[in-house]
Amino acid sequence: MNIHEHQAKEILKKFGAPVPNGCPVYKLEELEAAAKKITTDKIVLKAQIHAGGRGKAGGVKVVNNFDELKKEATELFGKTLVTHQTGPQGREVKRLYLEDASEIDKEFYLSCLVDRASSQIAFISSAEGGMDIEEVAHKTPDKIITTRVGLVDKISDEDLVSILKPYNLEGQALEDGKVIIQAIYKALTNTDANLIEVNPLILTKDKRVICLDAKINFDGNALFRHQDILELRDLNEEDPMEIEASKHDLAYIKLDGEIGCMVNGAGLAMATMDIIKLYGSEPANFLDVGGGASKEKVSAAFKIILSDKNVKGILVNIFGGIMRCDVIAEGVIAAAKETELKVPLVVRLAGTNFEKGKEILNKSDLKIIPADDLNDAAKKIVEAIK
Repeated sequence: MNIHEHQAKEILKKFGAPVPNGCPVYKLEELEAAAKKITTDKIVLKAQIHAGGRGKAGGVKVVNNFDELKKEATELFGKTLVTHQTGPQGREVKRLYLEDASEIDKEFYLSCLVDRASSQIAFISSAEGGMDIEEVAHKTPDKIITTRVGLVDKISDEDLVSILKPYNLEGQALEDGKVIIQAIYKALTNTDANLIEVNPLILTKDKRVICLDAKINFDGNALFRHQDILELRDLNEEDPMEIEASKHDLAYIKLDGEIGCMVNGAGLAMATMDIIKLYGSEPANFLDVGGGASKEKVSAAFKIILSDKNVKGILVNIFGGIMRCDVIAEGVIAAAKETELKVPLVVRLAGTNFEKGKEILNKSDLKIIPADDLNDAAKKIVEAIK
């Protein structure tokens, strides 16, 4: 689960990291009251969407007075921002954030994340802040330092030196940096976050270090432990189909392709998407119905796939272990009839009750293309949509 910048900064502030003074705005009527809370002559106005690259897309403005602020805020509210992370459809701006202006001397990059390869917490630091870290990693990987730490009560002095080394901080700025590292580590481990990113982390003209931006991503499987964080969820920033899928406990991610996939098991779902690409098409989604789905759950999954207007065909690929193939067949038939299915449907069933499942499908009077194995299924659905 992602949250907005202003929410991320409140969490970092709670754990002791310095952030600029700021105030969120949810409607234009709140603008004047929020502006009075700003302590600097200039005001920074930021669009709040779950995507990076807002500045390049015109989503960050620095204004000199309230009249300018009102003009820019009016233009931003309801505007669709298109950044390198939103895709061509962009994201509509439904909230803003006012912040004190900072006098920047230098910009750095800092992130803290769960490193699954080493089963540790990794800090990534670079003096190249304020830009896409992927570009830095590609062109000048030597400018990025990765420091891995275990689960500890406090980051050691040795690790602090390693993390902060690219910044060349001295005096009070160095002490600020140490405080920020400890605070981010505590925030990550205490909230079950997957990632905390500060880009840029800045050194101000008066030699203080503060978090000028903040992004936090949380482990959805741990949110039951953090009701306060779950309440920060903004459904406006999520795909409607993914929201609907979450209601039925379905693992669904919308993609840009044309073949809808319904599979049981994440590994099999990934293999299904790969083989669709191998045969020259693109998957429209990742969808794992799980190991013990009911007829109703399968039916809901089918409807979610068909709600994507880009879907030209559907591939159902089920290996029945705990999952019974006859239950899948009944769910597919129910959903196909209810939605008046008009796109090609290829079904591959294997495992528990697969013969009974095939029999149910054959007697359904639906135009279903049977497949013997995954290779056969992928080939048939790609041919069918062409």
